[in-house]
Amino acid sequence: MSKETDNINESVIPTVSEDSNTLGDIRINHSVVASIIRLAALEVGGVVAVGGGFVDGIAEIFSKKGDERGVRVEEDEVGDYRIEIRVILRFGVELAAVATEIQQRIAEQVEKMTSKNVARINVIIDGVRTEDEKEEQDDWTDEPHTD
Repeated sequence: MSKETDNINESVIPTVSEDSNTLGDIRINHSVVASIIRLAALEVGGVVAVGGGFVDGIAEIFSKKGDERGVRVEEDEVGDYRIEIRVILRFGVELAAVATEIQQRIAEQVEKMTSKNVARINVIIDGVRTEDEKEEQDDWTDEPHTD
């Protein structure tokens, strides 16, 4: 077999990429991306909660999508994600440093898991809490309701 024949055989081997998937389209629901974002943010030291503001609390009552609470996911004209996340941080941490780490962690996880680019991540710090406040709030919500 000559070198020319080897090159011809190599060039006709089909490859699969995002652009040429013959089986169909793959789409990821924004609620799945929101879950990835929430989990990535909660992994960052200093993050007490995602969401948790008054508006998010009201929205949670009327919405079945608890995973999306505090997170907004949109796509721009080229298909990159634009993300907004609302967080509550632990009292005493450097707010800007933790917010930057949240942005980096979210971008890393979303791009790794979805194979899509993240164009923008806005972190909105809705408040700070001490560890005691977090424990008190968690204890209250875990109690059975006697209504």
